[in-house]
Amino acid sequence: MKRIVIADNQRGLLFKRGRYVKMLKAGVYTEWGNTVIKTLDLCNEIHPEMCTLDTLLADPEVNASATTVEMGDREYALHFVNGAFRELLTTGKHAFWSVFDTHTFQTVDISKTEVDGSVPSYIFPMIPSFLYREIIVPEYHKSLLYIDQKFQRVLDSGVYYFWNSASRVDTLTVCTRAVKEEINGQEMLTLDKVSVRVNLVYTYRVTDPVGLVSSHDSFEEAIYLTAQLALRDYVGAHRLDELLESKDMASKAVFDSLKSCEISQFVEFTGAGVKDLILPGEIREIMNTVLVAEKRAQANVIARREEVASTRSLLNTAKLMEENATLYKLKELEFIERICENVGSINLNGNTDLVTLLSGLVGKRTE
Repeated sequence: MKRIVIADNQRGLLFKRGRYVKMLKAGVYTEWGNTVIKTLDLCNEIHPEMCTLDTLLADPEVNASATTVEMGDREYALHFVNGAFRELLTTGKHAFWSVFDTHTFQTVDISKTEVDGSVPSYIFPMIPSFLYREIIVPEYHKSLLYIDQKFQRVLDSGVYYFWNSASRVDTLTVCTRAVKEEINGQEMLTLDKVSVRVNLVYTYRVTDPVGLVSSHDSFEEAIYLTAQLALRDYVGAHRLDELLESKDMASKAVFDSLKSCEISQFVEFTGAGVKDLILPGEIREIMNTVLVAEKRAQANVIARREEVASTRSLLNTAKLMEENATLYKLKELEFIERICENVGSINLNGNTDLVTLLSGLVGKRTE
């Protein structure tokens, strides 16, 4: 004999010779002979060990104390206890004690792969992750939704949930912000057959993600090729001297060419500019030699111009001094002042005038 205590939050199942007999409420019972008593907690789902759930629910007393729900192959049920979400139930029959708690269920059709608005998003962190797929589309992005390899629609920024049912879900995310790309070290031939390397920077923004993805296997490569060809066409149609004169003109021409391709590429080009024009070593040396020669010629011209201007100024001064005795005298005084600035003291002897004596002193110092 074995004494069994059934608490208030429990129910007991009495079995005799392996067959279900009845449900036992709270109290003290004794197992004897071929009888067995199994206890079940009222807060848990009903899972009888020694009989099937249908056998147990066939008892009117058990059936009156339980709430049941049954889902098909492509159905889930959201289980709420006293209005709060408890769990997600999958295919099969489920029963719960309704003695102290109220159990409600919301049936979900998972044949519709995308989760609709009737299912609250807050439940997903509380259910097994293998039952669903979460897709996050960042801000300033668009995501193309494919179900069973067929395009469905464009997803804006946000969080989306899909049931892991028989259908396959794929997405392709495209950035809709301005994207900067560079073409570095692109070697090209000019119209006069000079090989140069050009660096180009361009920016674009996707305007039609569906058209862009459906038209190109790799849209980044297609846009890169478009910019590369626009640059090559411009460089190939101009001589080296024309390219060196103005990079701004080359940038504008390439940008205009890209703008004409916007509709076919499903993007909007927002800018393009030639960063660098790199010449081969031999051409660079020749250009440096030419530049040095040009600068030397300019320097010689400037030096001669200044020499002529200085000579003309001296000539004009001499003419004025010849015509004006006072001006000549002022020049003598200016000359004496300059000498005095560099002489500590001057002693004068004789009847010779000051200028003559100073001239003599200067002559002696020179000797």
